[in-house]
This record gives sequence, C-alpha cells and structure tokens, in this order.
Amino acid sequence: MTGIDIPKILELAPSPAYVVDLGRLRHNLAILDEVQQRSGAKILMALKAFAMWSVFPIIRETLHGVCASSPWEARLGREEFGREVHSFAAAFKESDVVELLGISNHLVFNSFGQLERFRPRWERERGRVSIGLRVNPEHSEGETEIYDPCAANSRLGIPRKEFEGRSLSGVEGLHFHTLCEQLFEPLERTAQVFEEKFGEFLPQMKWLNLGGGHHITREGYDIDGLVELVKHFKGKYGLELYLEPGEAIAIGTGILVGEVLDIVNNKMEIAILDVSATCHMPDILEMPYRPALLGGFDAGDKAHTYRLGGPSCLAGDIIGDWSFEQPLRTGDRLVFLDMSHYTMVKTTTFNGIQLPAICTFEPETGELKVIRSFGYEDFKQRLS
Repeated sequence: MTGIDIPKILELAPSPAYVVDLGRLRHNLAILDEVQQRSGAKILMALKAFAMWSVFPIIRETLHGVCASSPWEARLGREEFGREVHSFAAAFKESDVVELLGISNHLVFNSFGQLERFRPRWERERGRVSIGLRVNPEHSEGETEIYDPCAANSRLGIPRKEFEGRSLSGVEGLHFHTLCEQLFEPLERTAQVFEEKFGEFLPQMKWLNLGGGHHITREGYDIDGLVELVKHFKGKYGLELYLEPGEAIAIGTGILVGEVLDIVNNKMEIAILDVSATCHMPDILEMPYRPALLGGFDAGDKAHTYRLGGPSCLAGDIIGDWSFEQPLRTGDRLVFLDMSHYTMVKTTTFNGIQLPAICTFEPETGELKVIRSFGYEDFKQRLS
C-alpha cells in the first residue's frame, strides 16, 4: 500500500467508502503486462474477485479479457470489458448454456456429464466458442479448506480416473485452478503433477488455462519462474496459455474508510464502526483472516487496545482486536488496507446496513471521485 496518499483520501472520502487508487492499479497492470510480453501468456481478470467496471477501460488496455462464473458476470464482461470472455461454473442450467454460448469465447465444463448433456448446444457453435474441461490434479496446496479446490471430495474439476473411456471430441482446452493467494512455488509443484496426470491429452488441445490464485503482483513473486513455466507448456505442446488472477490486479490498490460510531466497555474497550465484517469484509469471518489496519498494532503492543466491531446485530460481527498509540474517540477515521478484492463483490445489505460508497483516487491530480453511493432503494430493490 506504499505510495497511496491516505491523508488526502481521508480529507475527501465519505465514510464508509471503498477507495481504489488508480496509480496502484496501473502499477499492477505494468507487472502483469511484463509477464504477458515475456511469456506470451494471455492474462484475464477474474470478475469473482474484482468487478469494478468503472475502471475496466484502464484494465482492458493491458489484459485480454475476463473470466466469469455465471451468465451475469459474463454479460458484464462482454458489455463493459469488451474483449475475451471465458466462462466456467460448477454446473450450468440449460438456459445458462444458451446465454453463455452467445457471449463467451471459451466455455468450460466441470464434468463429462455436462459436456455431453449440452453437446447438441455447443457443437452448433464450434469454431466460434472454444470448449474446455476443468480438471482436478488432486494436489492440494491450499491452507484453508473452504478455499482449496483440491480438498478431499471437492466438487471442482474432473479427477484423472474419470477420463478413462471418455471421448474428448470437440474439447479444445484444459483448465485447472488450484491456488488461493499464493506465490509461484505452489503453481510449479501443481503444474508438475498436472502434467504427469494429464499431459497425454495436451497434444490434442489448443489451449491450457492455469486458473487463478496467483499473487503475481505481490512482492517476492518469482516472475522469472512463471515465465519459464508458461514457455515450457507453449514450447512442448504448442498451446495458447491463459492465466486468470483476480487479486493480482487489485492487490494493494484499495482501502476501506470507516468511522468510529461509539465506544463501549465490556471487560475491554470496544469500538463500534460504520463498517461491518459480515456486510463489507466477509472473508474476515469466512477464511478467517485479519485485515491490515493503518496505525493499528497487535493487541497489547501499544497503550490502548480495542476490539473493533460492526454496527449489525450479528453478535459475531467482529473485525478484530488492535492496539493504538492514542485512544480512539467517536468520529475518528480508520483505514483498512488492501480492500479492493473480495470486498465490493461480496457486500450485502444484511440488517439494512449502508453499503460503502465506491470511489477512485487519481494520484496524478489528487482527485477523489465518488463513482457510486448507495441508498435505501438499493436495499429495498433486493427484496420483494
């Protein structure tokens, strides 16, 4: 998060608000473009992680398209990004397939059952839509089971044994996605296992998608290793290579601004904020994880320790415990860091809690722009 002018943002931003720094976004895209230029891979943006379509005009200057997990995501990519659209889901309705065939460049199935069920549909689009299968290398690198596609009994991807006796007629690509917020080495190990299990099918394929979860723009990522891995598959099998990170586009680009509404005491000091774990940062409760907080230290490290919680009625709407050099007061602003990915896409209006505004900050001019703010009608129209 270095380089973001947080004092200026706090001066201009409403609360609560997500603020995306366009300078940091361009920084990440430059790294991704280096990977593309050196390796020949095409990088797509995973909309499940970051779907702020107001900044698509910046991103599409560098990336080749989007990957979608539903017809709505695919439609957003087609309408607002305007380049390639690659679609995958654990299972499709027939109406999904009909819609996706009209707007996708690649359509990836999660089972031979779905591949064959919808064969009459997709065969009519051969030459325009490329069909793929998601495979499961059964090689787990995930630390948190809920985010591990290779966990035991996973519903994601086809295991190697399921390929026995199956026809690959019309299938042009294979796709695996096994990582979550990881550096290069887990991909290197996974790719080796994948090639051992599925390499015999690659000569008849046109493309290979290495999925997402690659923290390419994070400090310490082995870009040289990634470039060589891509070149290996391209050179050995003559394949087009795709990567579809979501977080790598948005790492370090955004903050979530919140305000202290009240401070209460129940055996410890508790600050209640206008931002919520369950409504605005749900991965805190799902993964779980502890977000970075500007000026916050581990509990007990500084003189003043507080539990930070949201305004909802969920008893567990707890963001975490931090200590501060100075006591918190009602009206103080707090800044949670690295809040672009898996935040805006996951927000809810549970309890009628106000959604944060969505803003951009242009460091070259110092302009903060409120792209969208949310009101009562946004809450009401999600209900009936």
